[in-house]
Amino acid sequence: MSSMDYLPFVIAEKQGMYDSLGLDLTIVKFFSANERDAAFQSGSIDGTVIDYTGAALQHANGIPLGIVMKNDGYFHLIAGKNKNIHTVEELKGKNVAVSRNTVIEYSTDQVLAQAGIPVNDINKPEINKIPLRLEMLQNGQIDASIFPDPFATIAIKNGHSSLTTTQNLGISVTGTMFTAKALQDKRREIEVLIKGYNEAVEYMNSHAQSEWANILIEDAGIPEGLTNSVTLPKYKEATLPSEKDLTYTIEWLKGKNLIAPDYLGENLVDTIKGIKFGK
Repeated sequence: MSSMDYLPFVIAEKQGMYDSLGLDLTIVKFFSANERDAAFQSGSIDGTVIDYTGAALQHANGIPLGIVMKNDGYFHLIAGKNKNIHTVEELKGKNVAVSRNTVIEYSTDQVLAQAGIPVNDINKPEINKIPLRLEMLQNGQIDASIFPDPFATIAIKNGHSSLTTTQNLGISVTGTMFTAKALQDKRREIEVLIKGYNEAVEYMNSHAQSEWANILIEDAGIPEGLTNSVTLPKYKEATLPSEKDLTYTIEWLKGKNLIAPDYLGENLVDTIKGIKFGK
């Protein structure tokens, strides 16, 4: 799905890095998480960028898979303009919209926890579709919500304010996972895929953003004219998810009674050659 997370993959494809490495790669874009997950579970795709909550939910429910790396995209907590909200602490008693039992609600709860705000001190209306949440923020119908890019950049450009980000708080929430079958049958190709990812990260860090702004527009969904406004993640070479982030995710899912109490996340991560655990 369009996001900042998969940008190095598509840059590696568009810049011919995967061709040079001899990898036959097809990137498939989805506009619905349900459609993406259905394609993954049916084996129509080998792997996908996904949030840790979604990966752990599928794994806990018996879907054979492995997360091979973390991704660097992050979410903004956006407060509506004219709401007189300037800090996370000022969200007490406010309406903070979420997509229930997803990474959006998980990220919201993590932000509140770090600010010392009990979850019950805010109202969490359920609004699943991101475009609808953004529209309601624009119209003043909600006070705040968590948004990924490109929606966060659009909101900020329209005068709403970013109170904090998951990146600022040291929270990582997304990674790339593969089916167990792909990890067995296409392991060498996955290693090459990650090598190309790393080459793309090096390219992005050494070339002006203007040189690949068209990719932000065509593949990441950033509106034309806002490419200079988006703050990109600090892309780094591939690492495995941190144990801390996975533990927090699993414990949150247990607290919501979404996975079994005895689920430990064993074999949720697959250690691809040369990739180490992140911090």
